[in-house]
Amino acid sequence: MAAGIVLCGSLSRWAVPLGAAMHQAGYRACSLDWHYVPFEIDEAQLPEAVAAMRTLALRGLGVSMPFKLQVMPLLDRVDPIAARIGAVNTIVNEDGVLVGHNTDWCGASRALEERRSLKGARALVLGAGGAARAVAFGLKERGAEVRLSNRTEERAARLAREVGASTIAWDDRHRVDGIDILVNASSLGMNTVDAASPFDASKLSPNAIVMDIVYKPVETDLVRQARALGLTTVNGSRMLLHQAAAQFELYTNRAAPLEAMSAALASYVQ
Repeated sequence: MAAGIVLCGSLSRWAVPLGAAMHQAGYRACSLDWHYVPFEIDEAQLPEAVAAMRTLALRGLGVSMPFKLQVMPLLDRVDPIAARIGAVNTIVNEDGVLVGHNTDWCGASRALEERRSLKGARALVLGAGGAARAVAFGLKERGAEVRLSNRTEERAARLAREVGASTIAWDDRHRVDGIDILVNASSLGMNTVDAASPFDASKLSPNAIVMDIVYKPVETDLVRQARALGLTTVNGSRMLLHQAAAQFELYTNRAAPLEAMSAALASYVQ
């Protein structure tokens, strides 16, 4: 890596300050003269943006939806795990070679592993989009038994085949017994989509863990209901933090300063 100032950033349709806040806090904590800039682009600009990363020697770029699949053919290499998931959310510039990674899966896994081991856990994942794909992969990778439920059953069935999970019809999702972990990886619960909870937490056992990857609001209806019932809860900001920490580690080859990055995230996510 070249000496002096190092630049990282993100590619998204709508630039937001969350990633920059966490990464900048990490750089300060590690006394690194690095800077992070969120770049706002449209789909037509994606090839030029990726080419600019190589030309300008940017060290790393985060990639947001809808670019996580579109960016893959533009890279020199894709990490085997990202290839299996079928999505890239992180690009690392290795001396001019652009390598795609996925840190969403380890973000979800690390957030849950703060609460319990995933090995042997019985998990129900709601959703079948890109986020659900990463979550389901992470759970399987850590040894959990995974079931998927989605409003469009064909999408759930396709994802289940790809990650080695089973499915349950959306209308039957409350009839699954023995669930240790419930993860909402759908857009339901987001205040800009549909704030209503996608699951009745009272149907879960008292020892279940509930994670909602939605982080706007931090406390969704699902998390609020689960907490009121005394269940262990994990909000979406923890996954956001851990996926950013994994990016930080890929870029810097240093352990991420979680406390500093968490404090920076908390100042933006309310």
